[in-house]
Amino acid sequence: MRMCLTGDLGGYYTGAIGQDRDQFGIKGDFVTSPEISQMFGELVGLWFIAEWISQGQPKQGVQLIEVGPGRGTLMDDMLRTMKRFPAMADSIESVFMVEASPELRETQQKLLCGPDAVPETCEAGFRSHGKHLGKPIVWAESLKSIPIESNKVPFIIAHEFFDALPIHTFQSALAPASLPKTTASIASIEKTSPEVKDSPPSYEWREMMVSPTHPAEVASAQAKAKAAGKDAPPEEFKLILSSKPTRHSRYLPESSLRYQQLKQYPGSVVEICPDASLYAADFAARIGGSEKVKKSQPSGAALILDYGTSDTIPINSLRGIRHHKLVSPFSAPGLVDLSADVDFTALAEAATLASDGVEVHGPVPQADFLELMGIRERAEMLIKGAGTNKSATEDIEKSWKRLVDRGPSGMGKVYKALAILPENDGKRRPVGFGGDISPR
Repeated sequence: MRMCLTGDLGGYYTGAIGQDRDQFGIKGDFVTSPEISQMFGELVGLWFIAEWISQGQPKQGVQLIEVGPGRGTLMDDMLRTMKRFPAMADSIESVFMVEASPELRETQQKLLCGPDAVPETCEAGFRSHGKHLGKPIVWAESLKSIPIESNKVPFIIAHEFFDALPIHTFQSALAPASLPKTTASIASIEKTSPEVKDSPPSYEWREMMVSPTHPAEVASAQAKAKAAGKDAPPEEFKLILSSKPTRHSRYLPESSLRYQQLKQYPGSVVEICPDASLYAADFAARIGGSEKVKKSQPSGAALILDYGTSDTIPINSLRGIRHHKLVSPFSAPGLVDLSADVDFTALAEAATLASDGVEVHGPVPQADFLELMGIRERAEMLIKGAGTNKSATEDIEKSWKRLVDRGPSGMGKVYKALAILPENDGKRRPVGFGGDISPR
């Protein structure tokens, strides 16, 4: 997944799809919530404004950090909204955009700083001045390039970021020690140790590995597709179960009781994203402090919006997306977007283990979050502003309803929101998660 999405040679986000095609939008492969409507970014911006108010309106040291910013549309709408709240806008020290793709960094810079902005190098990467707030906007290839400082107030947004992080898939299988090789050996074991006959079998985790598909299989699949009148790219790779434990299977499924409890059920499958846990832990350390960086007062917030499971472990969720259709993730490597369901419970677990200074709220369905944030009321304002423009009115109506669609595969149900906040013993629920603004 990492090689196909952000590899130096032919990664989906790093040049493989060519200069004449975009990943996003109608002409690309998928449409994200910020691209559907400005209301999404505006309400996310309001969420951070509400958090800033609830945390005592700090006058300085506020950092805005976005990981995986896409074309920059979300941050553009957020900053435009924050500009209407001068006190918060003044408190913002800098904006950080964590982006691995050089092409997307250039697109983001033109949008956020203007086409004539001249970037300059800095310690984290390069920076330029934003057109909305006039504050420095810094681009970094990695979150590690942004130092964790005890006197900063980090407001972090991760929208459709975690679903693109590489996953490992494991399946529970009977351990070799529980499989006598011959009938004679079974009889021998039972004769010398009768109690072995009734001893419970032993299980171990095996990793699902990506393996090249044999050329003959590829050719056969192409022939069948052609005969059926389908124009589907061949699956150059496939998943196979490892014949023995791997270094990942010995550690990752043993890292949480949630996975350990499934090992004794043969055939159980779990998907684990170690990168996701590392990012969640990083967010928590910036907000609540850690053993390495002590914060006298936890501050800041992280908002994660993505699709995934809220109370189960993801399985068989790896998917490919091309031209707005689901395709095999093993076809056309580098030309197909790859994603997997986010395990929100794992994110919450990683965050709370990384820092005693944070607590987690959610996940809640995106529909609940946006409706509590006032998307219906905002849509009514935009419709009123559109006046007699029937086409604009229809677009506004269609877009906000799409964002909160609670159907089986609707964005309002599939996408969820999770918040990481400073620890306060659960006394304050954040806006959008059943709470209200409660200034210190």
